[in-house]
Amino acid sequence: MNLNSYIDHTNLSKVATADDIIKLCEEAKKYHFASVCVYPYYVKAVSDYLKGSTVEVCTVVGFPNGTNTKEVKVYEAIDAVEKGATEIDMVINIAALKNKDYKYVKEEIEEIRDAIDGKVLKVIIETCLLTDDEIVKMTEICN
Repeated sequence: MNLNSYIDHTNLSKVATADDIIKLCEEAKKYHFASVCVYPYYVKAVSDYLKGSTVEVCTVVGFPNGTNTKEVKVYEAIDAVEKGATEIDMVINIAALKNKDYKYVKEEIEEIRDAIDGKVLKVIIETCLLTDDEIVKMTEICN
């Protein structure tokens, strides 16, 4: 089994340059990683660069804090897919969860899922910021 094919090769540095991202892509192709995960700014370039390879293009939505509105996150996700992203990693709205607005959190996940037309959606749950009860609630929401 090739474990590399399950790894997202990621560069979410705020100071990543185009050269850094090209290096990331080259490493992903060389080591057969599942995807390259970059900020939305680089999605189109990465999509073009990886065309014809088996490496998927992943980006983040609402990163790093998740406090964007769901409408903004949906737009970000659609825009990323239109530019070539095949996977979306979204950060839940932690404020909504802390406010026990579970309906909002669930709708946000569902709206993004529905907007990306069958592409992979991964939900980032910052468990280090949550209580045990909130973690349990998130597992209920995501099931």
